[in-house]
Amino acid sequence: MERYLLGVDSGSTATKAVIFDASGRTVAVGSRRVEQRQPRARHVERDMRQTWAAACGAIRDALGKIPADAIAAVGVTGHGDGLYLVDHAGAPLGPGILSLDSRAFDVSERWRQEGVLEKALTLTGQQPYPYAAVSLLKWIQLNEPQRYAKIGHVLFCKDWLRLCLTGTPATDPTEASSSFTDVNTQTYSDDVLALYGLTSIAHALPGVIASASAAGRITARAAAQTGLKAGTPVACGLHDVTSSALGMGNIEPGALSITAGTFSINEILSDRPQLDSRWSCRNGTRPGQWMNMSISPASSSNVDWALRELFQHETREAARLGCSLFDLIGDEVQAAFTEPASVMFHPFLFGSPFEQPASASFFGIRSWHRRAHLARAVIEGMVFNHRWHIEALTGAFPARRAGLTGGGSSSPLLAQLFADVLGIAIDIPESQEASALGAALCAGVSVGVFASLSDACARACRVARTYCPDAQRHTRLDEAYALWTRLIAAIQPLWPGLDHASVLH
Repeated sequence: MERYLLGVDSGSTATKAVIFDASGRTVAVGSRRVEQRQPRARHVERDMRQTWAAACGAIRDALGKIPADAIAAVGVTGHGDGLYLVDHAGAPLGPGILSLDSRAFDVSERWRQEGVLEKALTLTGQQPYPYAAVSLLKWIQLNEPQRYAKIGHVLFCKDWLRLCLTGTPATDPTEASSSFTDVNTQTYSDDVLALYGLTSIAHALPGVIASASAAGRITARAAAQTGLKAGTPVACGLHDVTSSALGMGNIEPGALSITAGTFSINEILSDRPQLDSRWSCRNGTRPGQWMNMSISPASSSNVDWALRELFQHETREAARLGCSLFDLIGDEVQAAFTEPASVMFHPFLFGSPFEQPASASFFGIRSWHRRAHLARAVIEGMVFNHRWHIEALTGAFPARRAGLTGGGSSSPLLAQLFADVLGIAIDIPESQEASALGAALCAGVSVGVFASLSDACARACRVARTYCPDAQRHTRLDEAYALWTRLIAAIQPLWPGLDHASVLH
């Protein structure tokens, strides 16, 4: 019987279970939506039990075509940062907190004023965002002390799912380094907890297991819920953005990994830590390697919003017909890219690379512009935001090539735009489920299907298409990008007033 690998990927809005063969080919996919809740301003949560139920459903759907005993091992990945707390019995301690949450903004701002963020950069390799685990733990300590006192284990999304699968709490080096590790030793540090005033949580930090090592086996209870065979090995897994890089075959320095999704994810590996406030320096896929990631919640979610608002009738028609919105509007939007247009957009609807309260803005709209010109501006603004991050990274870490994944990577228009804006070749991976593939490769290494992650990438990761930059378009887009950045500098002082205006009206 042929043996397969299962990768479970729980993102911000959906959980996928993808079955791969040993060559990295997709055999079956199951997917379930996971409801986001916003019970009050700045709070973005989801029910932890529903998150597990969605994973169970996705796994059962994927197993509809493959017998459970053909699964050699399972790997898990999930959205990074945020917080999934359980009590000492392993039961959910309130809702899971997503990385779109900003309730701890005041905590982060106070740390900035007190010099904590500057010290954090030197000690941990990053300045914690409001949605970082340490920021959220501090907020809970201050605002929900009873909940804080009951914490048994501090987990991340994929760790919660693995706990449900195996009954064993654990995390991996990539997730541990998102908040709790010394950037030089790459291990937990009492000094880090002391810096944030969180030494009382030390007991709740789970053990760290290598991403591609076994972290337990499917329990009888999980088997009944998922359809998996009891006793199937489960690898520890890793943070989803690192998993995406792995699934694209990027496990050594010199290759950019770009994910255009809810977040603008831009990352590159290095063999030494190099610190800068414009990126986070976290653990890579092995000891002595670091993942440098420059990110913001300012990518394709802006495009989704714009297309939904600008093309409301077509959005309803796409839902009725069961087709992609772009199937109905693609020609109209593509035509706008062939015409001169002065419209620009800052894609900061959900956040930005800059300090809050940044907000989104259109510029240069004239009476002759159509909705497609606005859509073009949003798409270009999204790619310009990626370039802002990438220029920061490549100033320190030279890149020979770049891989692109995420919701828009299947669009030739968008892939070519990335190549033209960045001025480098863009590789599109064969697998459209790069993050799930990365988790599955960890599973394969954990049971000896692959000798190492390098071996796994060599055997299972392939490039489907490469888009090379057009020199003339790159020159024109260089000029547009320069204006786009000048507009940011010009409007930046006005952001606080705009934010305050929403209170006054």
